[in-house]
Amino acid sequence: MVGTMVHQLTEGASPKEMAAAGLSADYVNHGLGIYPQSAGGIPYSAQAMQSKGDPITDLYENMAAEQKARSTYEYLLDLIDDPDVAAPISFLREREVVHFQRFGEALRIVEDYYDSKRMFVFPPHLDASKTGTDI
Repeated sequence: MVGTMVHQLTEGASPKEMAAAGLSADYVNHGLGIYPQSAGGIPYSAQAMQSKGDPITDLYENMAAEQKARSTYEYLLDLIDDPDVAAPISFLREREVVHFQRFGEALRIVEDYYDSKRMFVFPPHLDASKTGTDI
């Protein structure tokens, strides 16, 4: 969505208009094309994604990512005067809040599961006490 907004805002802009907007380097590198990068100009990379394979760790990582995105959108809103640009950014900010809440709910479910007492029943063909074998 952000890439589409940037495209719409720069569509048809001349090189001089891009320079006046402080976008000379972007124009030189990408023309008017959409190029995924952070607000600091760092290109998107999968290196920023984290996964440990542990549900609790990964859910906390997801929650942190949602909060970082939320704060970025809030900082953008501090800089935006155009209501047509602010509206979708506000929507994206609210979406991050909802994602954070849903990941929190999933975290509680996983933690409750890990904290619950579970009984594991082996099928008869795997129950060593009944077959007299040591599996």
